Amino acid sequence: MVLRMASEFQRSKVHLVFGAMDVTGDGYLTAEDFRLLAARWASLRGSDEKLLSQVMLGWWTTLQSAAGGADRVTLDDVLNVVDVLPANIEPVLGTADAMFGAVDADGDDYVSEDEYRVMIEAWLGREGTTDFTVLDLDGDGRLSRAEFATLWAEFWAGDNAAAAGSYVFGPVSA
Repeated sequence: MVLRMASEFQRSKVHLVFGAMDVTGDGYLTAEDFRLLAARWASLRGSDEKLLSQVMLGWWTTLQSAAGGADRVTLDDVLNVVDVLPANIEPVLGTADAMFGAVDADGDDYVSEDEYRVMIEAWLGREGTTDFTVLDLDGDGRLSRAEFATLWAEFWAGDNAAAAGSYVFGPVSA
């Protein structure tokens, strides 16, 4: 059953990220896409392929489970997940924590603008246009774990186009 309750704005956000995660460009997400994402991210950072693979394959497992264990996940499957997130935010916060650990390359428990830029480039496969100052909620030049979780939750479960978290992966065209 396809719920399809996501707003047009939410659909635009999911479409942006789905396209980035579909590294092979076949219109589906598979374990291979997430392995390739991890490898691309590790090559940009020059390290941590094991950690990044763990985080990316954790994402794959979550999406695959939500799609009933299918070997490939469709855009509609991801939209169905997004439809239920506002009522069940815990999985989003769990992935936010895992992603924060992966993005924080120097392990100082903050994400710098450079660390964030590398994540965006890895996910999108190109330089992104994310405005870090919009994401830096307290204006201290870095993202704390709490800020990152707030932004991540807003991106995945929110529907406010003006919210800073709506721009986690860059501008979204509705």
